[in-house]
Amino acid sequence: MPKPLRLLIVTQKMDERDSVLGFFVGWVRELAKHFPQIIIVCLEKGDYDLPSNVKVLSLGKEDKKSRFQYLWRFYKYIWEERKNYDAVFVHMNQEYVLLAGKWWRLWGKPVGLWRNHHAGSWLTNLAVWLANISFCTSRYSYTARFKKNQLMPIGVDLDLFKPDLTVTKQPNSILFLGRLSPVKKQAMFIEALIKLHQAGEDFSATIVGDYLPRDKDYYDELVNLVAKNNLGNKIKILPGVSHTETVKLYQAHDWAINLSSSGMYDKIIFEAMACGTPILATNQNLVDLIDERLVIDNPTAESLAERLRLLLNANQVTRADFIKQSKQLAATNSLAKLVVAIKHAYENLHHN
Repeated sequence: MPKPLRLLIVTQKMDERDSVLGFFVGWVRELAKHFPQIIIVCLEKGDYDLPSNVKVLSLGKEDKKSRFQYLWRFYKYIWEERKNYDAVFVHMNQEYVLLAGKWWRLWGKPVGLWRNHHAGSWLTNLAVWLANISFCTSRYSYTARFKKNQLMPIGVDLDLFKPDLTVTKQPNSILFLGRLSPVKKQAMFIEALIKLHQAGEDFSATIVGDYLPRDKDYYDELVNLVAKNNLGNKIKILPGVSHTETVKLYQAHDWAINLSSSGMYDKIIFEAMACGTPILATNQNLVDLIDERLVIDNPTAESLAERLRLLLNANQVTRADFIKQSKQLAATNSLAKLVVAIKHAYENLHHN
């Protein structure tokens, strides 16, 4: 019987409280059930609760170390721990493959690169060439073009994201969850809501997310757009919450919406589905997987408003069918299924 593989994971942040990256702590917990030893090298660490077979090493961003110190620690860790791991999983950041891919290859450590984004460059090409395998969830991801790429389940924690029948959903409420950024298109959503309001439709909307310093002007634009249309009683813009707290938001809303590009395939889509909250999305990966009324391609504010109007006025039978389809699709993209797929991919790399 093949010897179980020990895994080195390189990632951005280990902090359950983080509104964007907090989910990855749950991924590591599930991976720890299938790999006897896991070493994590992260740029920054915060709060986490992990099993005893997981060791976390930080490059020191939480202590405001310099870039030179990050680099020194990175090479120090991967060298000192080289006898304690058999394979490498680089999550989201191709830079680490570019920095160490040739060394891992020299030491006989299979490398997997998780990268799920529509954009890429010659550096991405080089990182994939240095890796033994790449992973993504979207067929529109930049890395999906490579022969060594493997399409994976989304990885939704169904023990965390699930319906709660004791929670009363606010009628005609819509949730937009995600980082506040032009690429997420919250402004288009607000413009569509303005049109719904002008047409006399009843709704409430909650936009939840933090913004990067470079997007402060965009945040101000969103706030001003709501204020100048006197919709502060219908549209709330709230700060981001921890990953675990998002569950309550999904459970409390009738609908959710996601306008990100198809190359990203936001897990938010599937977290909402798992909570029994139908979501309207622009993601074309969903075509033929769910009711066509829940997918909208290249919307304008006008077409988005019309689709939202249709959904808000859907009868209970239609809504129940949306919920059933959504939960079934989320189940096929569970975290448990993702981790088993990752394990099998590394076993094939290591033993072939």
